[in-house]
Amino acid sequence: MEEIKILTGVPEEVLCEAFVEAFSDYQVKMDFPLWKFQGMLKRRGFNRDFSMGYFSEGKLVGFIFNGYREYRGRKTVYDLGTAVLPGYRNKGITSRVFKEVNELLKEKAVEVYLLEVIQSNTPAVELYKKNGFKVTRSFNCLNYNKEKGIIFKNREGINLKTLEITEETLMALSYFWDFYPSWQNSIASVLAYKEAFQGVIAIEEGEIVGYGIIDTKTGDIPQLAVDKTKRGQGIGTAILGYLKDHTDSKGMAMLNIEEGASYLEGFLISMGFESGVTQYEMILDK
Repeated sequence: MEEIKILTGVPEEVLCEAFVEAFSDYQVKMDFPLWKFQGMLKRRGFNRDFSMGYFSEGKLVGFIFNGYREYRGRKTVYDLGTAVLPGYRNKGITSRVFKEVNELLKEKAVEVYLLEVIQSNTPAVELYKKNGFKVTRSFNCLNYNKEKGIIFKNREGINLKTLEITEETLMALSYFWDFYPSWQNSIASVLAYKEAFQGVIAIEEGEIVGYGIIDTKTGDIPQLAVDKTKRGQGIGTAILGYLKDHTDSKGMAMLNIEEGASYLEGFLISMGFESGVTQYEMILDK
């Protein structure tokens, strides 16, 4: 028997097993033990009531995992994972599940459907365009390997202090942004999983001049910014050094840097980060 149904009540272990198997041959290696999968769901606002799966003989073989929250002032659903297990592909499962999800979102009065897709994944990009999605931004993703042994020195006059991760604090620090963070790097996403993060503020002559946040286990950096009038003065380097020392990961990564909208990409590359995949942000207005 085959059926498409909302994922309400389906255990996370079942979702994780399907996710790992479905992305086993993906362009980007997906290393997702259960704890990491659970963290991803929490950070990205996963909501079973907005997510659907395709079941064959009781086994979850295709799915669309969605997050839900207000994003940039609109009721938004975010596709945090769409895939089909290798043995069940080329049967129209994704299109069928998407059709059901689309109807579900209409019923729930969602305003925007948002997703990111690797730019070189042409079949997926074309599928989303066919279903009405439009490209809104291009993102670059950068990675750093700690084994390079680069030392990020803190210069005299810069005082680094632990950042208290609260909505009020992060909203105040958003003054330093060059671009609005993607869904997974937004303030709401950081707050949703704030126990995973360590943050730092840089202070010079009594003024906050920059900040950064890192996942202490994975090395992911959701936010990093420096006062526009203070760049090129070693502040970002000092922040990076702190972040590097406060993650157990062998590397660091900053995903979804908006292309052409930030000094960050050039700065991070100069610090030893390397280019990874490029992504499109796409939206479907409901």
